[in-house]
Amino acid sequence: MSDTTTISVTGDAAYDITVGRGILSSLSSYLPENARKVLIVHPPTLAAQAEALRTSLLEEREVILAEIPDAEAGKRIEVAAFCWQVMGKADFTRTDAVIGFGGGAVTDLAGFVAATWLRGVAVVQVPTTVLGMVDAAVGGKTGVNTAEGKNLVGAFWPPYAVVCDLDLLDSLSRNELVAGYAEVVKAGFIWAPEILDLIEADPALATDPHSAEFRRTIELAIDMKARVVSEDFREAGLREILNYGHTLGHAIEHAERYRWRHGAAISVGMVFAAELSRLAGRLPDAAAQRHRDILTLLGLPTSYRAGAWPQLKATMQRDKKSRGGMLRFIVLDDVARPTTLQAPDESLLFAAYQEVGA
Repeated sequence: MSDTTTISVTGDAAYDITVGRGILSSLSSYLPENARKVLIVHPPTLAAQAEALRTSLLEEREVILAEIPDAEAGKRIEVAAFCWQVMGKADFTRTDAVIGFGGGAVTDLAGFVAATWLRGVAVVQVPTTVLGMVDAAVGGKTGVNTAEGKNLVGAFWPPYAVVCDLDLLDSLSRNELVAGYAEVVKAGFIWAPEILDLIEADPALATDPHSAEFRRTIELAIDMKARVVSEDFREAGLREILNYGHTLGHAIEHAERYRWRHGAAISVGMVFAAELSRLAGRLPDAAAQRHRDILTLLGLPTSYRAGAWPQLKATMQRDKKSRGGMLRFIVLDDVARPTTLQAPDESLLFAAYQEVGA
């Protein structure tokens, strides 16, 4: 096994996130000792790897595979019900466990299934994408989508452990890797400017899964989320900063019926949030421009359909981050200085959207 880095989430919902290479082979050691049955939730694209993982765990446990639809199509209540059915037929008890083996949508669904089965069983998250490693698998926010919006049904349920084996990223396409990297960029803007410096110095190296720079940015992003979640597990305060770029980003995903990758939508959402910050007199022009420059360097989108504003605004008003119908946005006073903007004037919102409309 290669060298590993352990990043801890502290507080009442404490657990460790392990980052390294070649650590999937020791996954059994990250499961609860008394878990006799394990459900591995995975997408079709990882069927062969999930079977290999199942085989490696069979010596000590009964292991069942649950293949679910890929990406956001898997985050539906009907899919959760399928998993509950599998667990019920296998007589899963409160001491058994679920493994989320896949990208962010899979870990979200697996966490939700674990949170709701018998009011909570252990879940070990094994993210296989950049997005999963730095965002979805860490923090304990689980959920499914509905026709009305993204993640409107869910639960807070901390994982038992998170295992980030960087070997799993080697098979990702460049587009998928970069899309997930949008959440790393977000961490740079709200918390860890070193990430931005590394990208600007050499974007190719910063996004090369085999480089030290890549691992550094991934670990910085995970550490940021671990620190925030340790202080605010249920999003009562500090954790709201993680929503930077997500209010408009989620609305874009909904408008596109989740055909856009999450990171692409969040990329546009961050540019919108930066422009909103700038027009509100908070963020310097250069810092707003830095958003466009960095995201463009990575090949991520910075604009969306100009005529989509009425639809996007209506979706945002149903967003779980709004309060009493009033929109709330995480904005920046400067890089690494996030704050909240509540109920901004509609003319300000419209003007900010004109900066991303194309």
